[in-house]
Amino acid sequence: MENNTYDFGLIGLGVMGRNFILNVADHNYKAFGYDLDPEKVNALIKEGGNQEKVSASVEITTFISALSLPRKIMLLVPAGKAVDAVIESLLPHLSKDDIIIDGGNSFFTDTDRRETYLQSKGIYFFGAGVSGGAEGARNGPSIMPGGSRMAYKEVQPIFEAVAAKFNNEPCVAYLGPKSAGNYVKMVHNGIEYGLMQLTAEFYDLLKKGGQLNNNELHQVFTEWNKGDLQSFLVEISAQIFEKKDPLGHGQLVDKILDKAKQKGTGKWTSQNAMDIGIPVPTIDIAVSMREISSLKEERMLASKKYGRGKTDLIEKEKLITKAGKALYFAFIITYAQGMHQLRAASNEYGYALSLSGIAKIWRAGCIIRAALLEDIARVFEEDNELANLLLAPTFSEKILESVGAARELVTYAAHNGIPMPGLFNSLSYFDAYTSEQLPLNLIQAQRDYFGSHTYERTDKEGIFHTDWS
Repeated sequence: MENNTYDFGLIGLGVMGRNFILNVADHNYKAFGYDLDPEKVNALIKEGGNQEKVSASVEITTFISALSLPRKIMLLVPAGKAVDAVIESLLPHLSKDDIIIDGGNSFFTDTDRRETYLQSKGIYFFGAGVSGGAEGARNGPSIMPGGSRMAYKEVQPIFEAVAAKFNNEPCVAYLGPKSAGNYVKMVHNGIEYGLMQLTAEFYDLLKKGGQLNNNELHQVFTEWNKGDLQSFLVEISAQIFEKKDPLGHGQLVDKILDKAKQKGTGKWTSQNAMDIGIPVPTIDIAVSMREISSLKEERMLASKKYGRGKTDLIEKEKLITKAGKALYFAFIITYAQGMHQLRAASNEYGYALSLSGIAKIWRAGCIIRAALLEDIARVFEEDNELANLLLAPTFSEKILESVGAARELVTYAAHNGIPMPGLFNSLSYFDAYTSEQLPLNLIQAQRDYFGSHTYERTDKEGIFHTDWS
């Protein structure tokens, strides 16, 4: 093997890593992989077929010597200590101006810390969120890079070649300095949590309120995916409902335990939103519902203790129509919350994000791709400083057409004990955000009463305190 001939290096040859590096090789860039597991190395070499285009090694010195200068090395390893360990193993072998790219779901402050550390060593480092799962990695993901613009320019041609395309536009763009890429991917994942929770709630509603079977659910979600609700998550849900159980009779979805796991990115979105003072209640409850789902044994005991009355059924077609409108309403609210958080974080952390640009690179390749993103991109293209999607005429029209259905179904679900907290929280958020007057004046009075925390008045400027007792 001739040294210094490979354009791109990748560390971590699991399913995502192997698929991404094969994608790079498919676009006429020579790629070299590294993994400590010889089985993964051999699997890549076998699938790649031509070692002059794509190869790999378990030896870090072989990996390093194979790459052209400046070396462009992407990490697709678990977030946290593993990233730091890989960086330390690389450092003795790197040259000045080499580039390390973290393609995992690292917490954004870790990315800032690593960039500062590696700058002191003469090495460029930046985070690039990658969305689309294994299939996206192989056939075209959405990529969210941030950090050094100069370093990004070195890998820009490769990223633009391998990224998903929407109307021939690559779904990748330089997002901003420092940890902008990882931050945007974190919020992307928070929105993903919200959309997944909502999709699951409406599946439950249609089953319980209209007694739809899996074949009917498949048809409903297939039809929804042809209209306003067109999205990756609605599309795959339709496919899930018709998948036969390979181990028995019926559909597989009915045999899957109702305990959802998580890797932390939704929680990070929720926590950071609280840190910067932005409400994202649909995302918050989506995280909490995964935690409630994990309490399976307790839920079974509580179910026996409290039970449920008989569910009032709704005529199927009527329910399907209302559910489609209400889900669309809640989808809009979820994107609005996520974009609101990105707007605030851009100011808080100096990212100078283009919200229109972010919406554009989410239109294909990623898990939250949806027809809605075209309108979102257009709205922020007209006004990148818009505080919230709900303030845009395009979206106020959509909301006014769909909020009535959301109100009806929230009432119905509450009456029948069907848990739909994603929809409940979306509606409560909307009602609070669009209320000129909220009862928080009482809270300010309470705070001043027991803690002398002071308050402001509606009729005078200044800060006031009262001896309430």
